[in-house]
Amino acid sequence: MTQARSDGATAGRRLRVGIAGAGHFGRYHALKVASSARESLSGIYDPDHARAEQVGREAGGAPALSYARLLEVSDAIVVAAPAEYHFELAQQALEAGRHVLVEKPIAATLEQADRLAALAGARGLVLQVGHLLRYSAEHRAITERISRPLYIEATRIAPYKPRGTDVSVILDLMIHDLDLVLAIVDSPIESVDALGAAVSSEHEDIANARVRFENGCVATITASRISLKTERRMRLFSQEGYLSADFMRRELTMIGRKSGLPLPGTGGFRRQSVTWSDHDTLAAEHEAFAASCLDGAPVLVDAQAGRRALAAALAVGQSIADTRARMEASGVLRFPD
Repeated sequence: MTQARSDGATAGRRLRVGIAGAGHFGRYHALKVASSARESLSGIYDPDHARAEQVGREAGGAPALSYARLLEVSDAIVVAAPAEYHFELAQQALEAGRHVLVEKPIAATLEQADRLAALAGARGLVLQVGHLLRYSAEHRAITERISRPLYIEATRIAPYKPRGTDVSVILDLMIHDLDLVLAIVDSPIESVDALGAAVSSEHEDIANARVRFENGCVATITASRISLKTERRMRLFSQEGYLSADFMRRELTMIGRKSGLPLPGTGGFRRQSVTWSDHDTLAAEHEAFAASCLDGAPVLVDAQAGRRALAAALAVGQSIADTRARMEASGVLRFPD
């Protein structure tokens, strides 16, 4: 967790935030900034000027600006453009002395992530990565109960939608669970064994990865954007007990020894059932961003966290490519002439 330095130019007043990218997530960011108690929306940039104007009108009349002009009138920039532009836009903002909240993934390569981290560090700027689920009630519910997992199983599947297919399902969906797993497991990754396939797009639409950590913990993560239903689940085994979370139903069950109702005939185990209400996770993310920029509060999801998630996602992608090559070489995977 990075400790940000307070910027004297912004302390004691609202943070002027510009949005770079007026697509699906850019629109949501603009609406949150417009309704924030500590942020004000300074403008929106998008190569599609008409789209930027439309989102600006929805967010209270914020102007559509060139990126150069947006940097001039902002204290901070939210980079919500397609992933291939994250590095370029974030780098320009940091070089201009602006704080940055960049959507996941932080960049396309580890080298780019390192350059952004070094630039932010050298200039004392906030660089926060948009791994939204770190601010969620479900993440808190899990980490309050499991601290030393032995095995984790995560599933995140959904029906096909064109949005997000500019990258693989690994960077689109699986990276959420990779980041959650990395936040729970305090150990470097030892190995990754993965398999995936492109079905409806040019990139992988379904993927499964088995991630082994140096401390012995193993995580199996499945992601799909071509399923018939939406499902988001996580199961964790540990010395502390067994935990099962259904993120769609907002339900969690913990079998352990510390709390809950006794389970007869189990030698002292107890069952605890937990539910949680809707939580505006994006608003919480922006509150944290403003606190880091204005007050110097620690950055929960900093560049190093973003880099670690990106490294895991790239390792999954490389393992899928290696597995595919082995299948083709052995004849298991064949293509018609």
